[in-house]
Amino acid sequence: MNDYEQDEPGPQGILAQRITALPRETNGFGNVYGGWLVSQMDLAGTAMASRLAAGQVATVSIDRMAFMVPVEVGTQLCFYTQPLEISRSSIRMQVEVWSENPLSLQLPRKVTESIFVFVAIDDAGRTRMIPGA
Repeated sequence: MNDYEQDEPGPQGILAQRITALPRETNGFGNVYGGWLVSQMDLAGTAMASRLAAGQVATVSIDRMAFMVPVEVGTQLCFYTQPLEISRSSIRMQVEVWSENPLSLQLPRKVTESIFVFVAIDDAGRTRMIPGA
């Protein structure tokens, strides 16, 4: 088990974003594109990392990712973020995605998770220190 996997199922971290999967984000089978989901994870992680870094951040890496369940059109997606490590100029952030179908009584299900690394940058795009790190 990795350090970001858990024994008890349930979202880890802070709800950073909630979005509904619309038809334009889905393939011909009615499931969302994986690339679209990754971009939403990046947006959620960036929002949290920029708050922690007190400014602009850039994504520098994404850890491996596996999709556990398909996401159908109309599904509510919840993006949870949890900082794992804040160093001099970078933030290692866990991002989890959970699905909720408002039309069923099904419990929320984990869709995917990954660890993103963000680096704090200045207006010129150069690495900068994170205040308080």
